[in-house]
Amino acid sequence: MQAPIISFKDFSFQYRAQKQPTLRHINLDIYPGERVLIAGPSGSGKSTLGSCLNGLIPSSYPGTVTGSLTVDGVDAPKAGVFELSRHVGTVLQDPDGQFIGLTVGEDIAFALENDCTPQAAMREAVDRVAALVGVENHLGHAPHELSGGQKQRVSLAGVMVDEVKVLLFDEPLANLDPATGKQAIELIDDIQHRTGATVVIIEHRLEDVLWRSVDRIVLMNEGEILADLRPDELLSGSLLSENGIREPLYLTALRYAGVEITPEKKPAHVDSLRLDAADAARVRAWFQARVPEAEPPERPVLLEARNLGFGYMKERRVLTDVSFAIRRGEMLAIVGRNGAGKSTLSKLICGFEAPNEGTLFFNGRDMSADSIRERAAHIGYVMQNPNQMISKTMIFDEVALGLATLGLSAEETRARVEDTLRVCGLYPFRNWPISALSFGQKKRVTIASVLAMGPELIILDEPTAGQDFRHYTEIMEFLRGLNAQGVTVVMITHDMHLMLEYTPRALVFSEGRLIADKSAAAVLCDPELVERAALKETSLFTLAGRAGISQPETFVERFIAYDREVRSHGRHDGA
Repeated sequence: MQAPIISFKDFSFQYRAQKQPTLRHINLDIYPGERVLIAGPSGSGKSTLGSCLNGLIPSSYPGTVTGSLTVDGVDAPKAGVFELSRHVGTVLQDPDGQFIGLTVGEDIAFALENDCTPQAAMREAVDRVAALVGVENHLGHAPHELSGGQKQRVSLAGVMVDEVKVLLFDEPLANLDPATGKQAIELIDDIQHRTGATVVIIEHRLEDVLWRSVDRIVLMNEGEILADLRPDELLSGSLLSENGIREPLYLTALRYAGVEITPEKKPAHVDSLRLDAADAARVRAWFQARVPEAEPPERPVLLEARNLGFGYMKERRVLTDVSFAIRRGEMLAIVGRNGAGKSTLSKLICGFEAPNEGTLFFNGRDMSADSIRERAAHIGYVMQNPNQMISKTMIFDEVALGLATLGLSAEETRARVEDTLRVCGLYPFRNWPISALSFGQKKRVTIASVLAMGPELIILDEPTAGQDFRHYTEIMEFLRGLNAQGVTVVMITHDMHLMLEYTPRALVFSEGRLIADKSAAAVLCDPELVERAALKETSLFTLAGRAGISQPETFVERFIAYDREVRSHGRHDGA
């Protein structure tokens, strides 16, 4: 039998600043040419495991190592980052943090320049790997000019130029739109087939990674390996949901319908799923038994855009002839490929930019003359990364910051801050430093600082980016609670699950134009629209077709309503 290329033997690691080990007694062998997915909730130790593979631990993050780790014959804890970089190529979730060269060609050549490779050999190697990942026509471009998917390809080329045997991907889907994420998984699969490299993917978005097959899934939690199984075996059990990882939606739908999931049914992908006539009948019966939700009463318009147009440069339009209305109390998603104009639209609404054409109305009043400060009294904006919004050391001071412009007394300010902190579940931490909070809690602080201003509308850019299922659910249920209290919530997102579950309506953008304004289920059940806007068709649509349901959009809507009910009450009847 072939020797493993990666071998953990009773391996433990404890960061210098922590009281308990982050990794405990890891025993794991990965063989040459395998594709292994390492999954687990935030804090499970999966990223720490990756840092051990590429030498960042203990070189950059010192601590205590016990047991052994061998990577391609090298004693990893003693080798260091430079030595391991010849064996393990790492592609980070944020490619911008990996770029060094001024052009794509320079960036790919960086490792070869360090090795003093002759010019001719260097050019040949750069051309070879650029063609392998499909960026051969971009070698003269600056990396920051590229799309998210192209950046990831360049990062991959930069590590492959050394002909490494192990490719490590740390949350490769985190910053990509759905279609680009799908292409990224296809690229990883294609590269593995062509080079025979061993591929290790660290990711909690299970259904998206399983767009292409993997050999094994290693499930981690609290620093330990809980399971090391073939996908069909792991997906048949309940370990994923018990440990905060969302299983593919089509499997949840099958379980609700009373279908038993077994490895023999090949559940790892909706297209490979073996659905017999009895299973399909159960799905149809479940669908027909569900009572459709009543349509909510129509509410007055809060924000209206009429014929908006905008370009950062005259010759380059970012938005063209955009018109829509958002009603008071709605929860709405704005979706579309990277660069479609979604974030630019939010800048126009908040007043950070002024439209070249068209008009924005708030409560029926033209906002054209309103300053950013005047708009902020009614419209709140929460950025994707909370660290880019936070400017104070203490939680209370951060939430009180915007109120200083309103001329409130100290007592009024304290009362409003404390009320907001209660709403956001942060009151017990009111005297804490922000540095002591988790990423999700920091996100709540930024939302609290916006809510303290009393906005009627709040816009959030990727509210759940990088969150595991538990933290995603916490943030989204919190936002749903705010919405129930009357705050209108608009979310710019690449997360199709979020759009389906929490926003009954979606505005779909492509190339600066609003190409659809319809229900989230209708959007993801329209293959042409999905293709045009770089979205990802929901597997529920595919399941509905395979079960012989002629109304896939209605099936998706009923599943989402039922799933929300189950998760809020922690039960299902399997009927």
